[in-house]
Amino acid sequence: MPVYNKLVRDRIPEIIVNSGRVCSSRILDESAYKVELRGKLSEELREYLEAPDDESAIEELADLLELLHALAAVHGFSAERLETIRMKKAAERGGFEGRVYLEEVR
Repeated sequence: MPVYNKLVRDRIPEIIVNSGRVCSSRILDESAYKVELRGKLSEELREYLEAPDDESAIEELADLLELLHALAAVHGFSAERLETIRMKKAAERGGFEGRVYLEEVR
């Protein structure tokens, strides 16, 4: 049986059992959960960076967004608060749609 030792989405053990396989899992305490969320964020970012096409990229971006929501929650904030802060920063500093590439400041 393969050993994974990684954070997975909540329904993964159920999906494994429903497919006729056996797995073991545990619930992490708050401290371990924060560590594993950060590791998972790194894993999913790497998968996004290595995505071979747009469809794969959007799947990985959805995973990253799910992780950002979970990370906001462990820091005591809602996904709505995260979005509010994102919008405030976008209003003050802009977004990235303009493709502005800063080369030098003198």
